[in-house]
Amino acid sequence: MRALTPKQIAPPFAHYSHGVEAPPGSRIVRTSGQLGLRDDGVVPDDVRSQAEICFANIDAILAEAGMDRSCIFHITAYVTDRAWMQGYMQARDAYVAGVEPPPASTLIIVSGFTREEFKVEIEVMAAAE
Repeated sequence: MRALTPKQIAPPFAHYSHGVEAPPGSRIVRTSGQLGLRDDGVVPDDVRSQAEICFANIDAILAEAGMDRSCIFHITAYVTDRAWMQGYMQARDAYVAGVEPPPASTLIIVSGFTREEFKVEIEVMAAAE
């Protein structure tokens, strides 16, 4: 992976890259959006716990493809309120700590999901040879 951080634009204001180039000939995995739903059906109330479940689900999906979080080149997250941004970003930064280059990242505020208790949904794109 190669970070794309042009000097003509302001640097990222958190732990992410403006762009990431995957190596030529890579296998690509794109996940569906993952919600903070535990395998026992419980949805925690706080956004950080929901985001941690989303990332754990993503780890499981990537493992099915023989990949891990170091293969992620883009994260897209959706939160239902600006108030949830900090908890989500704490979970994301912990999840990608040590991943170099850090993935590109997009965070979007949306009006809601299929069930009211969901506060965050996360999808990723990953690449490996």
